[in-house]
Amino acid sequence: MTVSHMSTSKLTAASLHRRHAVEKRFRAYGVVAIVTALVFLIILLSSMLSKGYSAFFQAQIRLPVFFSQDVIDPKRTNSSEIIARANYQILVRNALKARFPDVKKRREVKKLTMLISRGARRHLRAMVAHEPSLIGTTQEVWLLASGDADMFLKGAIPRDIPEKSRRINDRQIAWLNALEEDGASRRRFNVNFFTAGDSREAEQAGIWGAIVGSALTLIVTLILSFPVSVTAAVYLEELSTKNWWTDFLEVNINNMAAVPSIIYGLFGLAIFLNVMHLPRSAPVVGGIVLALMTFPTIIIATRASLKAVPPSIREAARGLGASPAQVVLHHVLPLAMPGIFTGTIIGMSRALGESAPLLMIGMVAFIVDIPQGLFDPASVLPVQIYLWADSPERAFVEKTAAATLVLMVFLVVMNATAVVLRRKFEKRW
Repeated sequence: MTVSHMSTSKLTAASLHRRHAVEKRFRAYGVVAIVTALVFLIILLSSMLSKGYSAFFQAQIRLPVFFSQDVIDPKRTNSSEIIARANYQILVRNALKARFPDVKKRREVKKLTMLISRGARRHLRAMVAHEPSLIGTTQEVWLLASGDADMFLKGAIPRDIPEKSRRINDRQIAWLNALEEDGASRRRFNVNFFTAGDSREAEQAGIWGAIVGSALTLIVTLILSFPVSVTAAVYLEELSTKNWWTDFLEVNINNMAAVPSIIYGLFGLAIFLNVMHLPRSAPVVGGIVLALMTFPTIIIATRASLKAVPPSIREAARGLGASPAQVVLHHVLPLAMPGIFTGTIIGMSRALGESAPLLMIGMVAFIVDIPQGLFDPASVLPVQIYLWADSPERAFVEKTAAATLVLMVFLVVMNATAVVLRRKFEKRW
């Protein structure tokens, strides 16, 4: 072997060694990046779980409630209207005084009553409306604890900190300790969190109203964005010719994808509310705004799916005499539909997690009632989280984290559905 050949071999070997070293470093960087992302994800989930898991349970207090005839129906009318208008809070107060007979002062009675949620009166009213024979009897009833009492019974309020640093005083702690010793307090799964709307009282607040509002908003978004986006993508990719008009559309579609979401909210505020006078904080307005935001996502995904269909499919259809529209509708579009569905689901999941554009159109309002239609005032899950995060009560902190977990579950399910659909229906050419 000549000297030149030996030097060439050494150079080649050195070059390969450097390439392999670069490849190993690149792989190591990728592994480090993935591990770092997983670590931060675990930290995020752990933080949400540690703060929010307790919101899925609710403290209850058992009291012997005397359904006094003098309070509920003093004139013995047996009228359902009079029974419904009775002051059931008096029954709660009397039950607490009977349980703690040493409490005499008005100020202490007020503090004692604050251990029970204000929603307890509605619970007692519903009991009497369902079974009027309870009037005049004494029943052991499990009532919802107030937000502060709930936090204490869950251990979220430390017992060893100074009284001025907590929202519950020493006397109230003594009463709760007595109830715990007697077995008159318990924790049960918080069904109310998933079945109730928003409330000023943390222990009564739920996410059902926000879930319904999100569902109605996404329905409007899907109905508007899917057909328009798919039609636009088919036109640009399959039916149009390359000219200044299509170039203009493509540039603006790409620009729409980069526009901050709050800009869409400002547009909705200016046009849909101030000009068209559509109802503020309604799912129909939120759906239109989110549809505008998801247009570019679905269009880009649809165009990529159409490009993935082999040209031979089009050529074969044309060879059999199909028109351009028939080629697209009967052959290309069905084959591209799995990718289109995947892009649509991803766009919908992005819309589900948006709050900024909806804040601009008034969906930040405090909504107690469950929306019954597209034009009723409503909130959505991200905005509900935003409202609770701004509340000073400790009980709303766990509600915020729990609602965030629910939202993350919805997002994971939607994205997992997109992955499953893509793998199940995707065709490799």
